[in-house]
Amino acid sequence: MVSYWMFAALLLLFGVVTGDCECGYSITAGSDDTQYIFTDLHETDFIHVDVTGNGEGEASHGWAPQGYNISSQASRGPFGESFAVKNVMSNINKDPKEFGGRGTLGSDAGLLLVVRDVLQEDRVPVAEISTTDLNYFYGTFRAGIKITDVPGTCSAFFWYQNDTQEIDMEFLSAQFDKSKGIFPVNLVLQSKDAAAAGFNAANTTGLRRVNLPFDPTTDFHEYRFDYLSDRVFFYADGNLLSEMTGSGVPTTPGHVLLSHWSNGNPGWSQGPPSADAVTTISYVKAYFNSSLEQRQQDFELRCKDPTESGAICAIPDHNATFFFSNGNNLTPNQTVYGGNGDNGTGDDDGGEDNSSSVLGAPVWAFWFSLALIYATF
Repeated sequence: MVSYWMFAALLLLFGVVTGDCECGYSITAGSDDTQYIFTDLHETDFIHVDVTGNGEGEASHGWAPQGYNISSQASRGPFGESFAVKNVMSNINKDPKEFGGRGTLGSDAGLLLVVRDVLQEDRVPVAEISTTDLNYFYGTFRAGIKITDVPGTCSAFFWYQNDTQEIDMEFLSAQFDKSKGIFPVNLVLQSKDAAAAGFNAANTTGLRRVNLPFDPTTDFHEYRFDYLSDRVFFYADGNLLSEMTGSGVPTTPGHVLLSHWSNGNPGWSQGPPSADAVTTISYVKAYFNSSLEQRQQDFELRCKDPTESGAICAIPDHNATFFFSNGNNLTPNQTVYGGNGDNGTGDDDGGEDNSSSVLGAPVWAFWFSLALIYATF
């Protein structure tokens, strides 16, 4: 009887440590519904988490607001651009149960990317935020975005390694025509061909302009691209917009960015805007294969049997309120930054799986196991 209770206690102690999703997160894509599995995740609920370092521009929760200037010549427009950390603003909703509503700054809750209407010398004040890690390889990348309705800016959700390894979803507010229901999104693969054409993807096969079936300025919608080894799929609200293949598909790891800018280029952003323009981000969800050797080794150690029930978790389509990071033991050996209940004060030290529900399990299991063993004597 003693050995039975000890065995049961040890099962309890060590069994609870293993969580679901230890073998990754999956999607199905393409006409044949091929399954693709990604080992790592980075989820950010911008409605409830401050990623701006309280406005100081310090990196937080795996994101860093950008601050730098580029000349008109470098920006390929009549104006330069001044990326300022103060133009990236966290406007959180302090109610952890409300996904939406007004934030502390009064407008729609989320991350605000602001383009100002007053020039700084010959530069337009603009906004950009980037992931701090550069190891995002193949994956599925999603963002909830409400686009500005002020003409003369470009709102962009993109993956970037360099100017010839880039995946873009770009929204040019000057192209919108509400009276005619015209709301295009520009899907771009910046490649060596685009570089040879003066970084004008319009002169290559790497640009497709697709009209959205909704007005992107009136509400949040999910925009997504799946970066795979031989193709890129683009989606809006879970509906396939386009598929691109060929030499323009990137072949390296990179990082994820969101930007809102204008340089007055009449062939692209137009502008600058006549009033401050705000594009708002409600979330970003990245499920990807890390290019870091340590993360690959971690995956091999935790994924014992991918055929086990719950070992691979399907990623929900177009679900603005679902985060694996907020679930119970759904992010084993992952880096998470605190749930929506911490109002932006969650752990952001890059540690592994900082969810209290996950870390707490071995503690109570340990003491309960000791009690069971003690009871047998």
